[in-house]
Amino acid sequence: MVFAPEAAPARRPAFLDWYEEQTAWLEDHGGIDPAAAAPALQAFYTDLAAEFPPAPADDPDPGFGTEYTIGRALIYMSFLDWDKIDAAWEAVHRLAARHELGFFDVSSDLGEVWLPDRKGGLRVAHAD
Repeated sequence: MVFAPEAAPARRPAFLDWYEEQTAWLEDHGGIDPAAAAPALQAFYTDLAAEFPPAPADDPDPGFGTEYTIGRALIYMSFLDWDKIDAAWEAVHRLAARHELGFFDVSSDLGEVWLPDRKGGLRVAHAD
């Protein structure tokens, strides 16, 4: 998941509460329109979707592509092609840094949260 760092709490317990609240998907825009997201998230989506296209919307179990759920302050991604998961992680990390977004490694056992270092990279903010 990538997120607008200014929208998320800095401390881990508050961040995890924020994450839970955000991923309840209570926003009124449906979670599929990139235009609902903050500008940096929109730019990130454009870049990542070029490398990892969205899964077909009309196929309930496509087995390939990427499922994107979009909020105003975050984009949650599920990569369906496990053969490309390492490349996907690298792309998300690289593009989050480029667009100065935070990155929450949701599927990692460590649950690392990365924040922009303002030098073109990301730094680990906190882990479990």
